[in-house]
Amino acid sequence: MLPLQLQPESHIPLYIQLRDQLRSLVDSGELRPGDRIPASRELAGQLGVHRTTIANAYADLESEGLIQGHVGRGTFICGDAPVRQISAAPRAMVASGLRWEALFADERGDDSLARLMPEVPENGIAFVTARPSGEYFPLEDFRRCCNAVLKTDGRRILQLGSSEGYEPLKSALVDLLRSEGTNVPLDQLLITDGCQQSLDLLCKAFLRPGDCVAIENPAYPGAIALLSAARVRCLAVPVETGAEGNGPLGMDVSSLESVLVQNRVKMILVTPDFQNPTGTTMPVASRRKLLDLAARHQIPVVEDHIYARLRLRGVNVPSLASMDRGGVVIQIDSFSKAAFPGLRVGWVVAPKNVIERLRMVKQITDLHTDQLAQATLAEFVKRGFLARHLARMKKVYLGCLNALEMALARHMPDDVTWTRPEGGMSVWVTLPPGVDAAELLIHVRERGVLFVPGRHFYLQGPQPNTLRLGFAGLDEKRIDRGVATLGQLLKAELRKRQHGARRFEPARVALV
Repeated sequence: MLPLQLQPESHIPLYIQLRDQLRSLVDSGELRPGDRIPASRELAGQLGVHRTTIANAYADLESEGLIQGHVGRGTFICGDAPVRQISAAPRAMVASGLRWEALFADERGDDSLARLMPEVPENGIAFVTARPSGEYFPLEDFRRCCNAVLKTDGRRILQLGSSEGYEPLKSALVDLLRSEGTNVPLDQLLITDGCQQSLDLLCKAFLRPGDCVAIENPAYPGAIALLSAARVRCLAVPVETGAEGNGPLGMDVSSLESVLVQNRVKMILVTPDFQNPTGTTMPVASRRKLLDLAARHQIPVVEDHIYARLRLRGVNVPSLASMDRGGVVIQIDSFSKAAFPGLRVGWVVAPKNVIERLRMVKQITDLHTDQLAQATLAEFVKRGFLARHLARMKKVYLGCLNALEMALARHMPDDVTWTRPEGGMSVWVTLPPGVDAAELLIHVRERGVLFVPGRHFYLQGPQPNTLRLGFAGLDEKRIDRGVATLGQLLKAELRKRQHGARRFEPARVALV
């Protein structure tokens, strides 16, 4: 029997405790390549936990390449599993006996962001990421812009620069935003290293441990991770997905109102356009009500605008920033979804005094965002290349979205529902009650298909029968093939349930 001991009273989820303990047994050499570990049902009985707790831990370890399940044989430690050989290490690298984990500033034990970017097997079909396909990057246009700015302004952009951002890029963004209906002076715009850093700066500038933030549920795991790191209290506001065909979409503003009345909220974080993970868009009436609530309660609204330029069908909806009359909106945005995620260039639009505070925090953090990337993107925007690239990509993504919806209608059982986004990069799928998407993933991975179980996006009340399908990185044929595989396995499992055989069990995992 393995020396495993779980602590139900700990705030660390049980499956994470189990995962980390199994990983430590491999690192110490107690578990060696080729060793068989107990089946999930067997280990669940030994530890007195739900079987899905074991399945979730095994799924994480398998995604890391540490273990491998074989149908009919069991689950084994991989042959190339990393085993620490401290005695063979160079003298400078030999462990000193210090317990580093005990010195860490917090007890963060979850790496849910890594699950959004797992290693994809060769010829695998991954509905995992919500990011552009590199296949369509306009490399020649980008190279032309890079060469031009190096030739004309190379000495300046390769020096240290302003924490506020490269002036020509800020000017280009002001023109871009004005064309979209948002008038922004230069001194109300700050360049950042993408939306993730923008959120981090806002946490440092506005939030103290114990402060309350109202956030969508489900939500982007990166936002949840940042708020958790800031030790703030996240208040979950449900997202209406419209899966039943009625009611408004996006953050439930009526529920938000109750949250604001009952709590002293410091900030509201919302993605009104093509929300990640559900793909929903908040109607204009709901946006007005949200802004009225924020102004009445004097609470800033952080609008994550990152997907808004990816409207693929339907009518444009004005941003919260463009509708704001009470001065309550801080808008964060980025080039990551519209063009090049690897450059890590984004921006914040906010009142002047907020921008000044964020600038001071950013200066302490990293001085400034990479100036060559800023300068090249400024040229890319000014030459019209961004507009041309976006127009092309929206046609590609619309084809992918249509292909995904047709595949879901063709291959999924009748009681499976999904959102109908008008843009963005993902679709939210709801499986029949009692079906656990995390356990389904274990089976479809064996056939080379990957997706993200919905539980990774929830602050509280995780719905184990949900999952996100990202479509932007796949062609239409692979989308259909992947959904067909997913549908076949799901139908097979539902038939087993009908005949009283082993069924998917609802997950009982602690909150992410």
